[in-house]
This record gives sequence, C-alpha cells and structure tokens, in this order.
Amino acid sequence: MKTAAEQLAILQRGVADLLSEKELLFKLEKSVKENKPLRVKLGIDPTAPDVHLGFTVPLRKLKQFQELGHQVVIIIGSYTAMVGDPSGKNATRPQLTYEAVMENAKNYQEKIFKILDRTKTEVAYNGDWFSKFSFNDVIKLASKITVASLLEHDYFDNRYKSQTPISLHEFIYPLMQGWDSVEIKADVELGGTDQRFNVIVGRDLQRESGQVPQVGLFLPILMGPDGKNKMSKSLNNYIAIDETPGEMFGKIMSIPDQLMPSYFELLTEVPMAEIKMLEAGYKSGTLHPKELKKRLGVELVTMYHSKAAAETASLEFDRVFSEKELPKDIPEAAIPAELIKDGKIWIINLLMQLNAVTNKTEAKRLVEQGGVYINDVRVEKPDTDVAIKSGDILKAGKRKYFKLRV
Repeated sequence: MKTAAEQLAILQRGVADLLSEKELLFKLEKSVKENKPLRVKLGIDPTAPDVHLGFTVPLRKLKQFQELGHQVVIIIGSYTAMVGDPSGKNATRPQLTYEAVMENAKNYQEKIFKILDRTKTEVAYNGDWFSKFSFNDVIKLASKITVASLLEHDYFDNRYKSQTPISLHEFIYPLMQGWDSVEIKADVELGGTDQRFNVIVGRDLQRESGQVPQVGLFLPILMGPDGKNKMSKSLNNYIAIDETPGEMFGKIMSIPDQLMPSYFELLTEVPMAEIKMLEAGYKSGTLHPKELKKRLGVELVTMYHSKAAAETASLEFDRVFSEKELPKDIPEAAIPAELIKDGKIWIINLLMQLNAVTNKTEAKRLVEQGGVYINDVRVEKPDTDVAIKSGDILKAGKRKYFKLRV
C-alpha cells in the first residue's frame, strides 16, 4: 500500500474541491496504519439508460481508489431516482416509475464495469432501506433539517425567488442522499461540484448517528462537445461510452480546442506532466490542435473499444474528412413504401425513419443549420419533400451517413 501522502497526491488529480484535504489525509493515514480500506461512496440515480463520458469522471476517480486498495460502494438510487435530484435544476424533474428506474439500473451496471473492477465493487440499492421506512421514520428524517437551511442553497433559492414551483418531495432528496451515507458508513463521498450541499447533509446525519463524517470529494462538471453546456443527454451534447469507435472519435475531433486539457485530465490516464507538455505545445503553436485531438480520440476509443479500433477510426476520419471521401462501410437503410409518395418523402420523416435525430425539433434544426445532404446536394428547408431512390447517400450532420433503399 502506498503512503497516505502518495495516495493523496494521486487522488487530487482533477479534483475541484475537497471537504477537507486535512480530513482525507487523516483518514488515509489511519487506513494505512490499520491496514483497513476506506469505504468510498458514489450515488447513482439511473434516470436514463445511457452512460456518457461526463458520468465517467467520478467513476475514474473510484477506479483510482480501487487501485489504491479501498472499497468502492455504488449506491443505485432506486428510491432517490423516483424523487429526482434538484441540484442545479431550475424546475422539478419528471418523476419516474420504479420499473423505469430499475430497467435503467441494469444498463448502468453493464456499463460502469467497463471502468470499475466488478470483484472490488459493492453495489447497494437505497430502496433496500427506504422501502422499510414507516411514515414516522420519514417524519424523523425530515426533522433533521430546516426549510431555512434548504432555501439558503442556490438551486432552491433561485427557484423560490423566481416563483418557480418547488414540490415538497424535492426537499426530501438531500436527506435521502445523506442517509445513504449513514447506511453504508461512508468514509468518502464523490460527486460533482453541484453535490456539495447534499454531501454536507450526509456529514451532518453521520455525525448525529455517531459516525465519523465523510469527506466530500468534488469533481468538475464535464463540458459537452458544444463547449457551452455541461455534457447531458437531454441537451444532446454527449458522447456515450458505447458509441461506435468512429462516432466517438469523430465527436472528440469536433470539440472546441479549449476543452482538450480538461478532457485529457479527467477522462484519460495520460500522466499530468505529459498533459502539461502537450498543452504547452498547443499554446506555443508547435503542436497543431488537430494532432492533439487525434491523440485524445485514440486514447478514449482504445479505452472503451480497442487499440485496433482506435487506429481504424483515426484512419477513417482522415479519409472521410481530410480527403473528402465517403466512409467505407455506410449502413443501408430501407425506407417503408408508405412514407413515400410519388417518389418523394418529407425530409423530417426521412431523418426520423433513419434514427439520425431523436425528435422532429432536432431534425428541423439540423436542416436549417445546413447539416443534411443527399448525394452531396444540401437540403435547404425543413418543409422540403425530397426525391429519393435506392443507392442515394444521405449525410446527416458531420458524421452520419446512410445508403437508402426504397
């Protein structure tokens, strides 16, 4: 086992805030002395089936803890997901059914173990304890916090001042997340910077329950490829870890230059000293941003697929985008005859049929932004009925190609 100081240096990579460094060092020293691993908690509310790169930031930190010999505990929020975390939200989250949450949870577990060691990970569902709560238990838990303290925090205060509705059940969420820490006796809890209040509630509840308060380790919120908003499925600016190698590589190549240092630091295992050298080369002009992005793309595709897949994706990207050639393997898509009238189809219906977009609003925006071509001819307006025939090539956005069959 590494010394406490060595462990702390490793764990501080990419960390935005620690509550507190002194406490974490003390816990690590005690762990080394007693040869007893720390219990490191991450709560996951499975509100959607996809796992994107932003979600891997805390998972990669958990992996570091595992490699240092500590016990990782994943809390699947089978009950908290039905409430919905209000952190950073300006409106009440839609409530999910228990069945939807559990189905999403299956997908999460399949994907998180692409990063974590399954044999060294403890998984618990907070429904195991919350389902046994009586109404009296809920009252006791609710008595642990005041409305005034809740309203001190931005995500409630802003909504209250703007007269945006706040449902009563949302006030319960920080207490539920905090109680999870009591149940599993967490030494450390990981979360994004928007989780600070919830982690502090957990510290307070642990203290009241006679436990040593957990350390809060807070990680930055990863920006999406648009460079404007945090990576989010709802904003359609995410890179899923199970995307095809070519799609993943292409999205990495499209990120703004200023995101590269944080992506290298938070998403890869490239040593920090090397990242600093790469960043210096980019800033001085001795290293072209494109080459840096290709290095990043290869690192990430190798991590979630293979080195061979990464090399193929890189070569294909150069062939298609640098040499302006068509991809080698364009998927063929059959278009139902009932959607076609007199050899034509509404471009929005065509994009939806191809699953090139997630909804008609996105399809309309893609056409308006000049992102849709048929046989290299741009579709100008979203109300266009386009003539199609078998063998036509449709391009949607920068990387999606389809060979039509009618």
